[in-house]
Amino acid sequence: MADAHDNRPGEDEEEEEEEIDDSAYKTMKDAVLFAIHVSPTMLECPPKTEDRKADRDSPTSAALKCAYQLMQQRIISNPNDMMGILLFGTEKTDLKDGDSTFQHCYLLADLDVPSAQDVKRLRDLVENDEEAEQILKPAKDGASIATVLFCANQIFTTKAPNFSSRRLFLVTDDDYPVKVRADKDTAVTRARDLYDLGCTIDLFPISRPDQSFDRSRFYDDLIYPTSPSDPDAPVTVASTTKVATSGEGITLLKQLLSSINSKATPRRALFSLPLELSPDLRISVKGYILIKRQEHGKSCYVWVGGDKPQIVTSSTSHMADDTARVIEKTELRKAYKFGGDAITFTPEEITKIRQAFGDPVIRIIGFKPISALPIWANTNKATFIYPSEVDFIGSTRVFSALQQKLIKSQKMGLVWFIARRNAAPILAALIPAEEKTNEDGEQSMAPGLWLVPLPFADDIRQFPESAEKPLKTTDELTDKMRVIIEQLQLPKGVYDPSRYPNPDLQWFYRILQAMALEEELPDQPDDKTIPRFKQIEKRCGEYIQAYGKKFEAVYAQVAKSTFPHRGKATGKRVSVEPEDGEKPKSKRVKKEPNVKEEEGDDEDITDEQMASINNKGQISKQTVAVLKVFLAQRGETTSGKKMDLVERTQQYLESKGL
Repeated sequence: MADAHDNRPGEDEEEEEEEIDDSAYKTMKDAVLFAIHVSPTMLECPPKTEDRKADRDSPTSAALKCAYQLMQQRIISNPNDMMGILLFGTEKTDLKDGDSTFQHCYLLADLDVPSAQDVKRLRDLVENDEEAEQILKPAKDGASIATVLFCANQIFTTKAPNFSSRRLFLVTDDDYPVKVRADKDTAVTRARDLYDLGCTIDLFPISRPDQSFDRSRFYDDLIYPTSPSDPDAPVTVASTTKVATSGEGITLLKQLLSSINSKATPRRALFSLPLELSPDLRISVKGYILIKRQEHGKSCYVWVGGDKPQIVTSSTSHMADDTARVIEKTELRKAYKFGGDAITFTPEEITKIRQAFGDPVIRIIGFKPISALPIWANTNKATFIYPSEVDFIGSTRVFSALQQKLIKSQKMGLVWFIARRNAAPILAALIPAEEKTNEDGEQSMAPGLWLVPLPFADDIRQFPESAEKPLKTTDELTDKMRVIIEQLQLPKGVYDPSRYPNPDLQWFYRILQAMALEEELPDQPDDKTIPRFKQIEKRCGEYIQAYGKKFEAVYAQVAKSTFPHRGKATGKRVSVEPEDGEKPKSKRVKKEPNVKEEEGDDEDITDEQMASINNKGQISKQTVAVLKVFLAQRGETTSGKKMDLVERTQQYLESKGL
């Protein structure tokens, strides 16, 4: 279960300080419609093999299981997002509302916020072969791809009209789903209608064992490889997906999950700002936080005092202390203490003060070599910015030219950055980033620019000068450690954070999922961050032991010459040993002298003895340990400072009449 990423500010941020309009985030919902092809080839199971990692599921079954797992994740991590499953090519036609216009289309799960019942029904379908066989019965003529796109258009229009993100996931193995040229033109028109509606189409092709999926035959004309508003833009996010081939060791389900999870969570922009290259030249960019730690999200409060749990609707009101009258928001004033007085401001004055530095913007004020930026010069997480064609057409071209020029010249931009209204301005470095691809040619990181906040002079602290001479390693120790590090390299030498999900978060989701779906609670979490100790011991156990022995020998030699005062004492310490040669008395807890002589050091102090010490005015001279022991034996509290213990002891003695 991949960790979701949401750039919404935390709940602990003060709304009054930032004045963030929360309604803007409420509209940032995602609607995903799975369109899964049902055909004889998609229902064929791979040949049986002895390989345990080989496929056992047909492509259609793998796609349904993938949708089931994705629905399990999103019902908790994205509780406001919608998800639906549309089967096309089925013999039955069912769109939940009695409409039979779209032949051979079966709406298995309507586009809506998934409920526990929807997940259970999909789970039963995946596990029940008889029910699946009745629904997954392919039609003789199949379904027209134009009909499928038109059906998806109607579903998005009626079920998610105001969503900011609407996406169609198309899973199929047919690379040419039309018979005549007219059908292709109709399908392209229907796809264009979806794009005009603000929807995107993501293709997940499945190659047959005897035939590879060829995008160029049909889907390159259906799915836009570039931005529709600027088709000539040189910088775009690649739309390639990993082609899954059944029966080759790695399961088709895992490949589909990997491909779909990479696109399942939409990247929600942290901000959309103008990038000002000069006073008369601006382009539009969006900022994203690509990696962020996610905490347990509490989406709502639930009242359980009635017959059934109900979602709580909260409201806030201000009341006067003297009259208990409800105060309107227009009557409130903000005040700041200065010199012992409360200085009040009207909302208009507060807004004017906070916006004194101007509107939100990313303004380039100069360029410097990238080498001039030290690695420690970073005060917060970096933000990835990418061009947008919303406000200025042609922004992608200018952005690409700037990014390529900075890479070629090994320069970085120095920018004046105001993230949002009422935010404090900061100086940041604009560092170019090149495109990164994996072994399969897929894009793992898009080309763009990184916005790195820089520290001001007050943010930089000087390191204290070390009084002692620092220890330095030797060449022999370095060589031995190099061997150990080489044996502990990750696969391909690259750390991929997506392979190590947050175990605490996943355990939390797993418990919620089991409770919602009435499943058995798991015994223990699946923690992929636990080191594989057996492999580590097998690979470099002997090298680590050899390094430890050599380190002890080198350290003993260096420490003897560098820190001679840390060695063993050779002379007699006159200040400690008594002159007459007698052994010093063992250190005892300090008590009143008369008590030591009469009762001895090992006996407890009685109430009469403590009362005698108190009457002589020497109770404050007793140690904290003695007072705590005295109070603990009598069931009194032993917390607090020494004066509290003395006062508590005196109160006890008074209660006893001593």
